[in-house]
Amino acid sequence: MFYKKECPVLEYDDNPIAKLNPEHFSGEGFDTDKMVITFFPEVIEKLLLQGRIQHYYTIPGENKVIIYRFTDKADVLITLGQVGCPACAGNLDLFNAMGIKRVMFCGGGGVLDKSIQVGQLLVVDGAIRDEGFSYQYIPASRVINTDPAVTERIISYLDENDISYLRGLVWTTDAIFRETADRIALRKEEGAKIVEMEQAGCIAVAQFRKFAYGALIYGGDDLSGQEWDGRKWRSREGVRYDLVYLCAELVEII
Repeated sequence: MFYKKECPVLEYDDNPIAKLNPEHFSGEGFDTDKMVITFFPEVIEKLLLQGRIQHYYTIPGENKVIIYRFTDKADVLITLGQVGCPACAGNLDLFNAMGIKRVMFCGGGGVLDKSIQVGQLLVVDGAIRDEGFSYQYIPASRVINTDPAVTERIISYLDENDISYLRGLVWTTDAIFRETADRIALRKEEGAKIVEMEQAGCIAVAQFRKFAYGALIYGGDDLSGQEWDGRKWRSREGVRYDLVYLCAELVEII
């Protein structure tokens, strides 16, 4: 049923069938149901050079998507995520139609609290929905939460392996240049620890299509002070490499 609202972004249609569906592009599909989505292109390049991943599949198009397979974890695929919910979460919907049922996401984001160190891991409990994509999949709400059972399996693994982490909400926004002081203060008050651009959409797709999804975001640049501080967060090669392999382990147990 379609629910009309004053603002179009708040309208919701629970009909699972659209005019254009991911199945129209899914082709033969994948031969495994596990995937890591990362935002670290230099890690992909390093893994290729090391022979730890190899090309598996290319989804053609104007913005082609390249899928790789781990050579030491043959049932786990990995791909480079695209920025923003429409691109990243839209592809996630397609991956699900191609057979993916378990997904771990790893990326970085801007911290809203200076005490969160560069490289500190955040287990995503949910996202404040300050974007538009997720509203097409899940009825309007201020926050969308990850599946508690999946999150607890991630937490248990991290605890068992003595891996330090935080857990909490992220703030998902479409507008990187509209992260104003007042918005940052409010999102921090609401419980967001990191700002990023994909989680609300990815969580919504996973809920709508009913598959397992988890995310680890590491603390990057700092938006908590008077001025933005980049903190050289994109140069943390070791953190980023290790995070990819951690997610390759986690996707097999979620």
